[in-house]
Amino acid sequence: MLINWYRFSSPVSFYPLAGTGAHVFGVLAALFAGAGLFVALYAAPTDATQGDAYRIIYLHVPAAWMAMFIYLVMAGWSAAALGFNARLSAMMAQALAPTGALMAALALWTGAFWGRPTWGTYWAWDARMTSTLILLFLYLGIIALRNAIEDPRRADRACALLALVGAVNVPIIYFSVRWWNTLHQGSSISLTVAPKMAMTMVTGILVMTAAAWCYTIAVTLMRVQAIIVERERGATWLDSLIDLRRRDGIGRSSA
Repeated sequence: MLINWYRFSSPVSFYPLAGTGAHVFGVLAALFAGAGLFVALYAAPTDATQGDAYRIIYLHVPAAWMAMFIYLVMAGWSAAALGFNARLSAMMAQALAPTGALMAALALWTGAFWGRPTWGTYWAWDARMTSTLILLFLYLGIIALRNAIEDPRRADRACALLALVGAVNVPIIYFSVRWWNTLHQGSSISLTVAPKMAMTMVTGILVMTAAAWCYTIAVTLMRVQAIIVERERGATWLDSLIDLRRRDGIGRSSA
């Protein structure tokens, strides 16, 4: 049986799918987070040089990865919104921005607390740290720009352009440790090179990354549902759906 995926490009069809997806990925995020924290705090060994201070990487590394990945996905949705004038694509880009800002802020915060015992300072104008700070400012700028423009369609176009221009910062973050002599260490996990740490540590990072990934999907789908309700207010299909859910809720409570 073939599925017509184009049908879900409409807010009408995507709204119930987003609700189901948010619940599924929310549960997965909780399960992965529980397993990842167990590995990070109990199963993983103490690092020979950094001691237990290294354990903050189980938050820092997934947050840093997700901050970059979310921006690229947001830029992709923005390109689709500009190229195809797709409302849902613009809504998805809008829904991703707050979570991307959260991940970038978390990466900077945990990196600062990791840097104090490791480098002797909370902050240095290191190339990767500075470019990640710029990434956070880009997220915040996109959110502020959208709130400053009343017309949603004009806001979609302006934010999409800013997202696409800012996407050049992501490869700068990733390759900064190769291009410049910085305090920040190189990647400990690579697809082409054997891990430089114990497999238990690698497992913990990957499981926590899966948790961050599922959390991002869950909250983005919940947020895009709220955006659809806000921007489609007054549409017949939305009013009918709200009435149906209200009657369903009354029926369950009376039962």
